[in-house]
Amino acid sequence: MQQVRTLADITSVALEWSPIYSEKIEGYYLYRGKEGGKLKRIATIEDRYSSHFIDKGLKPDTNYLYTISTFTKDKRESAPSEPVRVRTLPIPESVPFIEAIDHLPREVKLIWRPHPYQRVEWYIIERSEPNKQKWEKIATIKGRLHAEYIDKGLKDNRIYLYRIKVKTCDGIISKPSKIVQASTKPRPKIVQGLSATTNLPKKIIIRWQPNSEPDIDHYNVYKSIFEIGPYVIAAKTRKTEYVDLINEDGVKRYYKVTAVDKDGLESFKQDVPVVGKTLPKPMSPIVVEHKIEGNTFFVTWRSPDKRAVKYIIKKREVAGFLQAKEYVFTNITGTSFSDAGLKPGRKYIYEIIAVDENGIKSKPSEKIEFKIEK
Repeated sequence: MQQVRTLADITSVALEWSPIYSEKIEGYYLYRGKEGGKLKRIATIEDRYSSHFIDKGLKPDTNYLYTISTFTKDKRESAPSEPVRVRTLPIPESVPFIEAIDHLPREVKLIWRPHPYQRVEWYIIERSEPNKQKWEKIATIKGRLHAEYIDKGLKDNRIYLYRIKVKTCDGIISKPSKIVQASTKPRPKIVQGLSATTNLPKKIIIRWQPNSEPDIDHYNVYKSIFEIGPYVIAAKTRKTEYVDLINEDGVKRYYKVTAVDKDGLESFKQDVPVVGKTLPKPMSPIVVEHKIEGNTFFVTWRSPDKRAVKYIIKKREVAGFLQAKEYVFTNITGTSFSDAGLKPGRKYIYEIIAVDENGIKSKPSEKIEFKIEK
């Protein structure tokens, strides 16, 4: 019997022999064993014309011995051939080169050199973190010539570990590659130096210090009418101040500002908001004295907060069931006023309003009411 010829793969060995065409031969017995061990029959081939067999399910990187014998129709077996030694191939190494590109916004890019072994069909990407023992399979990429993978949806300013295994077309998985490390890009720093005005008419100006990061694209200004929120975006600006125009006097608003870089990463908001206020109305004038002499009305007053630069006096004249007449005296710069020619039998009502340098009007003073007797 001629010696068996072999061709090894990772988990299989192809066996070949020269067939014997004698009519006395019914088929072949194949035996396998390990060095120093007993050979066991692994196959019976009932066809004398056959000359090939594939032994599957073997261990990688392992020595095996094979022999072959013939048998007749009445099952008489010949002496076996000389044993032939063969070693299965080792499991292929993983990719020979891998690199991680870091400091990307919520992403890490992996690149590697395509595997030289042509039977590699898949790349298995695994990820972990420095404080974790477990590796997570995050992707399986088909195609030996693929050479990159982008891991997305990661957390900001976090360190990640990566390794790659390769898988052959017959399901053999390699040992992992070397481990590479990458970190994602951090968010911009929290905006500092936030301030807001409290003394401007009908507007609040918010200012802050510029962030030190070179790739800041803009700032988001958040506003709320309550300290606890909710905060909504009032503006996006590339400046370091924002003017909030508010057509109300003496109102309070709360603000927070964030920095946004060119990759869209936004800094955290401040824990404590800055408080801004519009200038309140002047205090109402306080009537010091008023009197009636004949048909003339005299009144003096004072401005308690001394903000008034002029005054407005409103006058109503009521005559029985007739519609009241209204008069307005403006641009009064002093703190006294007289009104002559009042008519007997009429009721009069006066109110004084302070106006500051910004044109903001106070609420009216207390009403002065009287009637001119007939």
